This record gives sequence, structure tokens and C-alpha cells, in this order.
Amino acid sequence: MAERNPTSIQIVHPDQFDPGTRQTPGSHRQAAISAEVGASSQLWGGTFLVEPAARTGIHHHGEQDTIVYVLSGESLVKWGERGEFEGIARAGDFLHVPAWLPHMEINPSATEPFRWIVVRSTPNPIVVNLPDDYWGATNHPATPR
Repeated sequence: MAERNPTSIQIVHPDQFDPGTRQTPGSHRQAAISAEVGASSQLWGGTFLVEPAARTGIHHHGEQDTIVYVLSGESLVKWGERGEFEGIARAGDFLHVPAWLPHMEINPSATEPFRWIVVRSTPNPIVVNLPDDYWGATNHPATPR
């Protein structure tokens, strides 16, 4: 692991990303800015991918605020204490996910994954996966329609 040098820029190439970060079922996260890849920071940064016609489990990120840039694809995002809110995020959009907010992502495309760039407000990623029935059986489809 490289020592942090506050007077130097670190470039982290995709082949250096760490897939060993915390995961949520249905998604694939890779750490790009983290101590594990030798790029220590007060923030965490990485990528997030959900395959076509897949969904994540319901989860939250504890005390972390999360900023997302939608790099490609489209995602139906559901959130709230009962999954009562939803919106569509498309390539070029930004999202802010407040700390502690339960949410999930659904890929409505049968052919294209969606990819996000994610930045979190603390250096260590927090992922709290909630039970599949957290919102009740009727409020989150097993697969997109």
C-alpha cells in the first residue's frame, strides 16, 4: 500500500480497482479511491454496476452521504422507509443519497447494464444490507418488468 502524499496526484487505473469492497446482492462495486488500492483519502470513490434485468437488495450506507454520477444506462431507484418513493436516473444525471436512507436500484433494461461513479463522505465504505422483506413483498419486484 502506497503512503499518502498530500503534494502528489495519484492515478488509479481500472486494472487496480479493488473488487473486495462491501457488496449488495445484485450489484458489483469496485473501490478506486481507498486505502486498499493505495489511494487514501477522506472520501471513498469507486464504480457500481448492475447487470441487465437485475436489481440490488434493499440497503443503506449508514452515516455516509453518497454522490453518484450515472455514467451509462438507466436505473429505477426506490427509496424511503417503505420504498414509497421512486425516480429514474439516466446517463448524465447526478444523485445524492442521504445517510441512513434505505434504497435499492433496479435495471429496467433487458440488454444494457447501468454503471455509476460513486463518491462517499468517509474513507471506508459502509454497506448495510437489509432483509429482502424490509419493505414488504409487494413493494419491490424480484426482477424489472
